[in-house]
Amino acid sequence: MNALRLQIVPALLLALLAACAPKAPAPVTAPAVPRFPEFVFPTVEPPAAERLLEDHQAAWYLLQGGDARNAERRYAAVLKRRADFHPAHAGLGYVALSRKEYKAALEHFERALALRPRYAPALAGQGQTYLAMGDRARALASFDAALAADPGLVSVRSAADVLRFQGLQGGVAGARKAAQEGRLAEARSGYLAAIQASPDSPFLYRELADVERREGNLDAALEHARKAVSLDPNEPRSHLVLAEILEAQGQFTAAADALAAAAALEPADALTERIEALRARASFEAMPEEYRRIEQEPSITRAQLAALLGVRLEDLVRRAPRRGSPVITDIRGNWAAQWILAVTRAGFMEVFPNHTFQPGATVRRGDLAFAASRVLSIIAAENPRLGTAWRSARPRFPDLPAGHLSYPAAAVAVEAGVMKAAENGAFQLTRPVSGAEAAAAVDRLLELATRRK
Repeated sequence: MNALRLQIVPALLLALLAACAPKAPAPVTAPAVPRFPEFVFPTVEPPAAERLLEDHQAAWYLLQGGDARNAERRYAAVLKRRADFHPAHAGLGYVALSRKEYKAALEHFERALALRPRYAPALAGQGQTYLAMGDRARALASFDAALAADPGLVSVRSAADVLRFQGLQGGVAGARKAAQEGRLAEARSGYLAAIQASPDSPFLYRELADVERREGNLDAALEHARKAVSLDPNEPRSHLVLAEILEAQGQFTAAADALAAAAALEPADALTERIEALRARASFEAMPEEYRRIEQEPSITRAQLAALLGVRLEDLVRRAPRRGSPVITDIRGNWAAQWILAVTRAGFMEVFPNHTFQPGATVRRGDLAFAASRVLSIIAAENPRLGTAWRSARPRFPDLPAGHLSYPAAAVAVEAGVMKAAENGAFQLTRPVSGAEAAAAVDRLLELATRRK
């Protein structure tokens, strides 16, 4: 009996001691479906005590399982053992965030960041808190800081991209409205802010370039347009904006090239016409000053008429039968020498018997009629049907009888519509020819030369 009693007493004492000892926390497992999948687990950098890690992980599982109260207790217990354990501070931040206690959440995240300034989970939690509070700018800044610390945070990157896109949409809409209403400075600021948020969006540079062009900032506009083209060479609208800016700068050849790039991507007759006009403008601007001012001159010289014929009727001059290379003694160094040689070889203008061309002499209506009749004879040879009416014409001029040496040339020029008689029907053989009159006559010759048979 006593032996049995001696065996029971120690067993009872052991049971009593076990009942009085602190109970170990029940094991916590990860929930099947996390309650807050957007929360970033506060990672722990080694070294850390195994029990500390277990409690920290368990607290996170409790939070993701929806038990914020016990999660908070576990985190508090961890911090009681080690107050500088920054993952637990971040964990408490997420607990507060789950309860929508935003001020408390920010305080916890700030404590974690004070201990570890580039701690990505705390930065991500801070961003999510700001986002829940409606502060998109601070949320994006926190997300970007988190990504800088840990580029592998995919969910944070997605959230940042959404914020950036939403901000971009609002900013672009405001910038476009400002541009439409003529508030160009405001529009420029809006586009620059949008570009800062999305630096690889070609349409932003294109629209900013157009704003800069309208405001007269052509150098800045050109830079932005070229950036748009470099980011997306297959967008015709960017080439069109670039062409407009280059044209405004007087770079007509480059503008034509930009339009040609747009036309290659999206052909249109209007573009083809603009390209031709720009190339013609480029050619005109490359001409000597004496040529560029022809149409404004009250009277023109023989050199100017030769240049006008040589440039605008270039193809016809090339096709005309050559009459040899005349000896001309007074055109060396003259700005129009190349065209004088071309039109005299084609027989459109004459060299005087003394081998001079007299490039500075004033052109009279008789001179223009002579040149026009020579050109018309080449056109008629290529298109006989067209020239029949000119040869048979016998207009009457009160100041120019039919027996005059200049009458045939004058008659052909008037009948072909290259020249006009005065209101009283007079031809005015010796009146000086204005630049506008000469240009109109040559344009009419060009129209006849290119008319289909």
